[in-house]
Amino acid sequence: MLQWEVGRLIYGCYPELTAMPANKDKALYLNELVQSYLLKDILAFDGVRNSAKMIQLLRLIAFQIGKEVSLEELGKQLSMSRNTVERYLDLLSKVFVVYKLPGFSRNMRNEVTKTSRWYFFDNGIRNALILNFNPLELRNDIGELWENYVLSEWIKYQHYNSMLVSNYFWRTYQQQEIDWVEVYAGKLHAYEIKWNAKKNVNKPSAWANAYPDSTFQLINPQNYVDWIM
Repeated sequence: MLQWEVGRLIYGCYPELTAMPANKDKALYLNELVQSYLLKDILAFDGVRNSAKMIQLLRLIAFQIGKEVSLEELGKQLSMSRNTVERYLDLLSKVFVVYKLPGFSRNMRNEVTKTSRWYFFDNGIRNALILNFNPLELRNDIGELWENYVLSEWIKYQHYNSMLVSNYFWRTYQQQEIDWVEVYAGKLHAYEIKWNAKKNVNKPSAWANAYPDSTFQLINPQNYVDWIM
């Protein structure tokens, strides 16, 4: 990947960052953005008073990129009701901080649908919340950074092209899964997102049997530009 592409995995895509050559300045800007935008503007928008709980909730989400999230479990960790967690996440979705990916099911009883996955619209905000701007070679979350970045870029592509589309993840209780499933123009399209371009991934057998007419594609650093363009 080019250096600017690697930088997006760590610092995100806010246009103001392009005028900041120093990584320290980018980190300071993103930290200030979290403090001013998240803690002031968003909280004032809906009358949310417990800013500490909001940030704690976002940090929990930040450590669970690409994983299924239980609202009940989040509530237990934060000493909040499930309804309050749901309200906070709904607010954060409306102001484009995070978005929800529900489970897809159509034909199979063993498909997971009761939990969702959550992603950030911007990697920089995610990394600012967990205070980690380390370079890729010092990180153990490269896969999560890559998945969050690629999918957020694809969300933008869908929006810019006015696509009427529904997005999901897919998993069975036997642990067969697909990162991204979309229903577009009456057809199913499945995508697996991998950082390691050398890793070959086949269509899960349960998915192939249940949805034989669907497409399946592996997205990695070598082909993602063609996908999001």
